[in-house]
Amino acid sequence: MNIKRAKQEIKDTIGAYLKKDEYGAYVIPSIRQRPLLLIGPPGIGKTQIMKQISQECQIGLVAYTITHHTRQSAIGLPFIEKRQFGGKEYTATEYTMSEIVASVYENMEQTGLTEGILFLDEINCVSETLAPAMLQFLQGKSFGNHSIPEGWVIVAAGNPPEYNKSVREFDLVTLDRIRRMNVEPDFEVWKEYAVRVNIHPAVSSYLNVRPQNFCRIETTVDGKQFATPRGWEDLSALIQVYEQLEMTVDREIVFEYIQFPKIARDFASYLELYYKYKENYPAKEILAGQVPAEVYGKLERAAFDERVSVVGLLLSALNESFRKVCQMAEKLELEMKKLREIQRAGEQKLEKEKVSAADKIKAFAQMTEDFCSQWEKRQENGLLSFGELGVYRQVSACLEQMLLDLQKENLCQAEDVWQWIRGRFEESRDEYEVLLEETGQKLEHAFDFMEAGFGSSQEMVLFVTELNTGFYSVEFLQEYDCERYYQYNRNLLFSEEEERIKKAVWGTQADSGPLGDEKNV
Repeated sequence: MNIKRAKQEIKDTIGAYLKKDEYGAYVIPSIRQRPLLLIGPPGIGKTQIMKQISQECQIGLVAYTITHHTRQSAIGLPFIEKRQFGGKEYTATEYTMSEIVASVYENMEQTGLTEGILFLDEINCVSETLAPAMLQFLQGKSFGNHSIPEGWVIVAAGNPPEYNKSVREFDLVTLDRIRRMNVEPDFEVWKEYAVRVNIHPAVSSYLNVRPQNFCRIETTVDGKQFATPRGWEDLSALIQVYEQLEMTVDREIVFEYIQFPKIARDFASYLELYYKYKENYPAKEILAGQVPAEVYGKLERAAFDERVSVVGLLLSALNESFRKVCQMAEKLELEMKKLREIQRAGEQKLEKEKVSAADKIKAFAQMTEDFCSQWEKRQENGLLSFGELGVYRQVSACLEQMLLDLQKENLCQAEDVWQWIRGRFEESRDEYEVLLEETGQKLEHAFDFMEAGFGSSQEMVLFVTELNTGFYSVEFLQEYDCERYYQYNRNLLFSEEEERIKKAVWGTQADSGPLGDEKNV
């Protein structure tokens, strides 16, 4: 299965394991809640989805790379305890609480969350002395004498033996107590993720042309050579920061991230071409409807790889605009929610007692402070994604600025305060409508360019397909009505259905014999 399917299965399992009956007991008892074991190549996102699941399900997460631990840190340290047996006193060995189990309780105390995920990475690469403890953990959900608290789902991960010579196989008894999920790299799934985390367009467009280089791990006489999704994402982040610093990522740097010489050389050469394409086909001008006259001539002479890269440049620029629209929509939605809470609280107080404008401003200030404290605590506990964190910061800044401006106003009536706040929100709403329309015009200009440069060719098919699958483009197109998008999308779906019917018909005829319709003669 791919990582997207694995993530959904884990979320579904958490929902099942944490379901309670009418008496508050877990429907599936702890002994029947099998640990989940993800086995797959390094760098495909096994650890990353744990963070995403924790944030989306709003449950705790304690993560360990188990190869960093010794038997003592996993089980606990021994100490001597006096015990009574048969009326006589004896000394017996006890163990302190496992560091891992203690971390679960600490997480519960810090976050206030009684349920969560205990994630142990590289579990099949533990040392000889730690291996028995890991088997006990998978079979009995405990380290030494200390059990994992109820409500905590155990997820482990490891690499297949072909990727790590330290791997040890689990015995049948252990395998019969876990849920093993084999995870394989999937470029199409990664592309969806890449749009959301803003992977550099050079990386995205290169892998669109060379998808076979997305995840490759080979063993040669010179050792292991590999290119992994993690390597591409980390390289992408560095390229983006280097561009901001007006620095260049050269071949040597690419080799440090993509440790597959042939692929690294290929991408380094492509990166140089990418910057050339960026100059030759200025996306900003194209989306503004100001296409330089010489661009179409260059495009006509361009090779297929170059044409695909141009489509990638255009999509990247569009996705950045789509992302801004979507984030502003999220910001407005969250602002409206908080402002309605303020309005309801004010109306309830007005019914009981008469309040002044100053009282209402004071209440607004307190609710703004509470909102900031709440999301900062969630951030500290790892319960906000990077995208959510950005939206919450924007809303906090907006509410704080609104409060500063409100305090400067000379308002006498409590109702005037709410009217002022509502007016400020309407201004933000108007700004959103302007941004939506401006981004829509960019999309229209992109279609103008695509039609003039490519017509209805496979490049146009690629362009529309990417719009169909991009996270932010799908969100945007639910708000903006683009007739040409729907037209090309209908044509694309029609072509796919026509191809499917042809295959079905010819497949049936092929099965009927050499003459196809001989039986009907």
